[in-house]
Amino acid sequence: MDADGVISTVREEQATELDRLGSEKALIAATGATLEADAVLEAAATREHALAAVLSDWGEETDGAVGGAFAGAADAAAARATTLDAPPGDPDAFGAHLGGLTGTPARVGAGLVAAPLVLDRFYLQVVSFFVNEANEARADLARELRTDASDLERARDVLGILAVEDREHARDAAVEAIGVAYAAYADTLADMGLDPKPIC
Repeated sequence: MDADGVISTVREEQATELDRLGSEKALIAATGATLEADAVLEAAATREHALAAVLSDWGEETDGAVGGAFAGAADAAAARATTLDAPPGDPDAFGAHLGGLTGTPARVGAGLVAAPLVLDRFYLQVVSFFVNEANEARADLARELRTDASDLERARDVLGILAVEDREHARDAAVEAIGVAYAAYADTLADMGLDPKPIC
C-alpha cells in the first residue's frame, strides 16, 4: 500500500465519521451550543494550538525528514492559530489523544493524516457559519485556513519514506484518531440530547 492508498483507505473506512464531523451540528458540539463568532473562533484556535504543541514536540523528538515534517506542520498550525487571533481553550479529546501517542508511524498517521482530514470537516462548518452571518471577510479567511489545514502533502511525503508495515501502522492510527474525534463529538451531542446521525 502506497501513500495515496493509505489516505484513501482511511477516508473510506471513516467516511461516515468524517461526514458527520462536518455536519451542521459540528459547531454545536465544538462550542457547547454557543453559536457566536467569538466562540467559533475560540474553538478553531483551541484545535490549532493543541495540534501545534503536539507536532512541535514530535518534531523535536524525531530525526530526519519525518521530524522536519512534524516541525513544518507545527509551524503551519501555529500560524493558523495566530491568524485566528482568539484565546484557545483546553485541548479537546482529539488533541489529548495525539498528545498520548508514541512511535513514529502512529504519530504520522494521527498527526499528518487524521488531523488534516478532521480539520477539513471542522473548517467546512466554520466557513458556513460566517457565510450565514454575512461576514464574507471571515468566511474567506476560514476558506484559506481550511485549504491550509487540510493539506495532505506532508503526509504523502512522509508515508512515502516509511516501510510498508509502518505505513499500515500509520493507517490504523489515523483510523483510530478519527474514531476518537467522532466519539467525543457524538458523546457531546448526546449529552445535549441531540443525535449525531443526520436527519434524513
